[in-house]
Amino acid sequence: MICARWEEQLNGIEFFSGAGGLSLGAEQAGISVSCAVEISPTAAASYRRNHPKVKVIERDIREVKGSDCKGASEPLIVFGGAPCQGFSTSNQRTRNKENKNNWLFEEFLRLVKDIKPFVVLFENVYGITHTEKGFFRLALRSRLNALGYKVTDTIADATLMGVPQRRKRYFCVGAFTKAIDLSNVGKTANRVTVADAISDLPFLKVGARKSRLPYRSEPVSSYAQDLRANASTSTGHLVTKNAQHILERYAHIPQGGNWQNIPKSMMGSYTDVSRCHTGVYKRLSMDEPSVVLGNFRKNMLIHPIEDRGLSVREAARLQSFPDAYEFYGSIGQQQQQVGNAVPPLMARRIFETILDQF
Repeated sequence: MICARWEEQLNGIEFFSGAGGLSLGAEQAGISVSCAVEISPTAAASYRRNHPKVKVIERDIREVKGSDCKGASEPLIVFGGAPCQGFSTSNQRTRNKENKNNWLFEEFLRLVKDIKPFVVLFENVYGITHTEKGFFRLALRSRLNALGYKVTDTIADATLMGVPQRRKRYFCVGAFTKAIDLSNVGKTANRVTVADAISDLPFLKVGARKSRLPYRSEPVSSYAQDLRANASTSTGHLVTKNAQHILERYAHIPQGGNWQNIPKSMMGSYTDVSRCHTGVYKRLSMDEPSVVLGNFRKNMLIHPIEDRGLSVREAARLQSFPDAYEFYGSIGQQQQQVGNAVPPLMARRIFETILDQF
């Protein structure tokens, strides 16, 4: 009976939705998303703006019951990713069992047990596979097995899925009827560069605050054309206003370079400059995919040819969000929403892989 139901449209529920990158990928793959749970008011506002038909529950996941979400018809897929900062390889201070946020995957599993979807998709940073010697990954898999799911997992590379960003994510899929083969997910797309992604967007200055602007040129790639969807303007052309001493540092960094290209005499504000990781003051290269965005404002990622940080829209392009997708909140909140998101195109490839095997 379960297999026969896959001829119907799959319905989705997302937990820890953020601004909605996973949900967008699900919808692009043909899944009808009915409910999302998100604790941040501004991220929830961005989600509502871009997914107006979805019920958004703006509460702490620990206060949510399965009955709050399960209004969709079956068959169901539940998906989401708990906050990942505690699993990030760049976070060595709280990357352990003592970080309470690292246990929020238990809330995900609680709701899966309550709702009993046919398919489960859990995603996170790839660091979850070796945090505490793989404890959290093994716990997730064993708990899903105990609930009756056949479980497979993988670390997927966004650049192999047509996303112009070197971003790796962990995906774990559980299904009642069969184990999903994730070995070749998305490995057919062409490589997309930063130039392909952002070259048609407007020139901007440090501290730019005019959100809606016309394009600089016609799209230079099929990737940009797809994200523009024949629009004449787009939003999110907002750039952090950096201090003058930071701008002076930018000028010393070539494409592909980072803080190591800055004269040490200009890095006096750092107690120990040698502790900076390679992503700090990283200038993107036009002819390569971007480095992973993450907190691109804190890391001060630099535009490849202009001495400024990335705009919200440029970061959204590198994440594969279409230009019609709008983000709400302060510039810092919008930057965080974009940086935290799962690239929608990456999510789409994962969901398509799941659907194709049924």
